[in-house]
Amino acid sequence: MRSIKALMAGLFCLALSALNVSPAKAQSFEIQQLLLDVAKLAQFKSILNEMYDGYTILTKGYGTVKNLTQGNFNLHEVFLDGLLQVSPEVRKYARVADIIADESNILSEYKKAYSRFRNSGRFSVSELDYISNIYERLTSAALHNAADLADVLTASKLRMSDDERLSAIDRIYLDTNDKLQFLRSFNSRTGILQAQRQKQVNETQTLQNLYKP
Repeated sequence: MRSIKALMAGLFCLALSALNVSPAKAQSFEIQQLLLDVAKLAQFKSILNEMYDGYTILTKGYGTVKNLTQGNFNLHEVFLDGLLQVSPEVRKYARVADIIADESNILSEYKKAYSRFRNSGRFSVSELDYISNIYERLTSAALHNAADLADVLTASKLRMSDDERLSAIDRIYLDTNDKLQFLRSFNSRTGILQAQRQKQVNETQTLQNLYKP
């Protein structure tokens, strides 16, 4: 503030110098000209005061805006940090347990089915490779869902509201359950094919036994 006042005082002195007004020369001026010059100086001084007042208001205003902005940022930061936390309601959401159960069923059911198909002897190497590829892609996608669920349930991982987390869990559940239903459908169709082939083998064996010399 002092530096601003000093600057304005300097400007005022420059104004006096520019108008060539000094105590010695003022005595030689005509009264009318002197009054005119004084009026100009008063006007200039008024302008400087307005500039000073404006600067003061601006400075205070900037401080206020800065404080408000900082305060707003702090509130925003608190809000965002809050979104990183996972509430107990979200953790206890029933769909979480459903997803975990579906994931477990996908892993266990595909392993049992593949072992059965492989040991049946009713599928060629290329067919077993195809079946294995189906299982690999399915389990990879299921594990991706498990990773997504872990992110949603892990604090400081994702900035999401409770509603957003619950919606994400619902989406993961639907996708995981779809994969489980697809696996069961695939296993059922493949099991039917295995049974048909086994039946053909049995019938052929029966015929051979009937006509065995």
